[in-house]
Amino acid sequence: MHEVLAKGILSPKNGMNIYRGCTHGCIYCDSRSKCYGMEHAFEDIEVKINAPQLLEQALRRKKNRCMIGTGAMCDPYLHAEEELRLTRRCLEIIDRYGFGLTVLTKSSRILRDLDLLKSINTQSKCVVQMTLTTHDERLCRIVEPNVSTTAERVAVLRTMRDEKIPTVVWLCPILPYINDSEENLLGILNSCADAGVRGILCFGMGMTLREGDREYYYEALDRHFPGLKEKYISAYGRDYVLESPNSARLMRTFHSFCRGNGIMYRQDEIFAYLSEFPDDCCEQTRLF
Repeated sequence: MHEVLAKGILSPKNGMNIYRGCTHGCIYCDSRSKCYGMEHAFEDIEVKINAPQLLEQALRRKKNRCMIGTGAMCDPYLHAEEELRLTRRCLEIIDRYGFGLTVLTKSSRILRDLDLLKSINTQSKCVVQMTLTTHDERLCRIVEPNVSTTAERVAVLRTMRDEKIPTVVWLCPILPYINDSEENLLGILNSCADAGVRGILCFGMGMTLREGDREYYYEALDRHFPGLKEKYISAYGRDYVLESPNSARLMRTFHSFCRGNGIMYRQDEIFAYLSEFPDDCCEQTRLF
């Protein structure tokens, strides 16, 4: 872990990444790809130590309140967050200034900040997003070794349901020949329905691989699934998008389940919901 002084914290679309790199060890992580230009080891977490100060400066300058997002590239609830508490400090600022929040994570550490999530959701809007990939706990420990298990993440979703905080699940990636089964998909979908999720984002039944990510993934396949790397190379070569051979059937199941359970699944509809700041909050801003 190493600290840096960042020049800015918010992207043009109001997203922020407080950390860069990850210690969750997911074997498929796209953020390892060389195209992102990371100049340090992926597990050597870059900490934007001045993130709270930069965020407060940015929010003070904004004429209108909006949704602030975090977690798109690097999880805001890494192991380092337990000690550094930078994510919590940023949430305190978002809460103080009356902005909304969308947060994407794989970690049950988010429950530490439940008080702030509830406060933000009461005065504006908070959406907790959770990535789910495999219903099987044993398999989860292989493909996502250092992060909360699926059962622990589903427990977070249920807590948010009970606290009236809306949730969205990212159903990705689906790894060909590993978790691309009807049983796995229905296990995840049933958990989502039980937890009352608002929407499920699915970008197809498959995964992506590119330089940096591909090599790490194939090394993991050699360790945990001997012979599977050769099957991948034969089926996909060096393709960027690796679609499951079960894709069509699984997508039909996905769409049918979501329609039957009143869960949003259209990507444009979900992203619109995530970025929409409540009108009544905007009205309060104009009044004062």
